[in-house]
Amino acid sequence: MSIFVLPGDLIVPGSTGSKKLKLGPGLVEQSSAIVATRAGTLHSKQRTTFFIDSDTQRYVPASSDPVIGTITARQAESYRVDIGSASPATLDFLAFEGASKRNRPSLRVGSLVYARVSVAQRHLDPEIQCYDATTGKSAGFGELKGGMVIKVGAKTARSLLSPTHFLLPLLGAQFPLEVATGVNGRVWLSSVEKAASGSSTTSRNSVKNTIAAIRCVQAYDEEGLDAKGILALLASLSL
Repeated sequence: MSIFVLPGDLIVPGSTGSKKLKLGPGLVEQSSAIVATRAGTLHSKQRTTFFIDSDTQRYVPASSDPVIGTITARQAESYRVDIGSASPATLDFLAFEGASKRNRPSLRVGSLVYARVSVAQRHLDPEIQCYDATTGKSAGFGELKGGMVIKVGAKTARSLLSPTHFLLPLLGAQFPLEVATGVNGRVWLSSVEKAASGSSTTSRNSVKNTIAAIRCVQAYDEEGLDAKGILALLASLSL
């Protein structure tokens, strides 16, 4: 399903059986009806999850979205985090795997975090957490150390989150690569090498590989390069 909609358009999802309907960015429920709040292309996944892709530069939080944010302030019991939305998100000190009042991460202003949106309501600041609420485990969420962050279009970000997309597996086959992708249009990449002890080390090659990965993601985002084009770009970078 892929159609263009305008703000105010009513969306008719069809039958979902016993499964609960999930609304993503650009859609709200009003008086038992689903209404578009922005212009863009309506997409659906398995007829139960609906969202609108648009060219807007402002990220609109939606529940369960994975996002990359920057710590901007530390408060009494929480952090303020820039996730690219109209207002900063709140990250509770205890919103980490295994966190307690005596044992919790201490993040500095400027630190990067990979998190999921836990609360996204129209008239409230969004809330995020660095663990999977269904398991209580980090599931890859938490502080992002080292590496580099770039901004991409919302469509590219959602594409990279698909396990069947070609780009990240292709890059991972060329060199060690860690990636975190946020639907807020931010991608964190880090190429690290394993030392003999098993710990991660940063070398000239790992920095070079990280920059190469960034070039490839940007080329896909801006030029739409396919696998053949990405391999040609990597060859031109003389890795």
